Amino acid sequence: MALLKNNRIFEQMNELGSRRIPFLFIIDFLKENGKVIPLDELTDEIRFEINSKPKKFNAELMLEKHPVAFEEYEKQFNFVRQNILFGNSYLTNLTCATPIEINLSLDEIYRYSNAKYKLLWKDKFVCFSPETFVKIIDGKIYSYPMKGTIDTSVENAEQKILSDRKEMAEHYTIVDLIRNDLSKVARKVSVPRFRYIDEIQTNEKKLLQVSSEISGELPENFHARLGSIFDELLPAGSICGAPKDKTVEIILAAENYDRDFYTGVFGIFDGENVDSAVMIRFIETLRHAELVEAVFKSGGGITHQSIAKDEYNEMIDKIYVPIN
Repeated sequence: MALLKNNRIFEQMNELGSRRIPFLFIIDFLKENGKVIPLDELTDEIRFEINSKPKKFNAELMLEKHPVAFEEYEKQFNFVRQNILFGNSYLTNLTCATPIEINLSLDEIYRYSNAKYKLLWKDKFVCFSPETFVKIIDGKIYSYPMKGTIDTSVENAEQKILSDRKEMAEHYTIVDLIRNDLSKVARKVSVPRFRYIDEIQTNEKKLLQVSSEISGELPENFHARLGSIFDELLPAGSICGAPKDKTVEIILAAENYDRDFYTGVFGIFDGENVDSAVMIRFIETLRHAELVEAVFKSGGGITHQSIAKDEYNEMIDKIYVPIN
């Protein structure tokens, strides 16, 4: 799926990887735009942190959401579900852009948020993602798709999310898709861990998130093919659906906004290994003349078993900032 208009990005990744030069890479959802920056050339325009401890926040976070009306969401949902019933997709990730009011700047959100992966592109967007895209460690590639979220306040929350048939079907589909994706670039692909639970603390509540681990072995020359590997794997299966190409067409027809870098990926190559994230949990600024608006992009997977109101509420629940 060669959607990238500027193939130079993947060529740069191959070039730097072959020379073992550490770099940061950022690639948008449709593989149309991105940046590859050697780590020794980074400036304050773009900052990232992985597995860091956030600075302590000593004030009260104020976050007000202004989601699209349910009736508008339902039209998009029905379009997606109709395509699923027609057999055009088994799973489609439907997302929305929600205007928000928040008493923090992008820089402050980046500084104080508690997330495994954080990225700040000055005056453009901030991402605080819990989701790994792929890791490459000692010649092995790993992916950790996250599918299935529930509030810990729900009675028997862990048992409920793990036994939910809709969530289970969605998770099976994504694991199978990513297993097939990894098979394009690696051998001996397997699923060492299936549907395990992580806990995420938000500014409002605690959530349980269901993940799986998929792994495979890369060829010895993988450093010189880093860009080619990501070209094969993108867009990330967990944020589009299956089958991938047709589902992306459905997403572009259903969603009434541009995802841009939301649901793309970013990561680092340290000269030997790679760690990368799916850019979910994402706030960007939009400029309208003198007005600057903050927008939070979020969504979830739709299957034939999905209920519009439940998916609408999940999309809103995912609008949070992980600041304690």
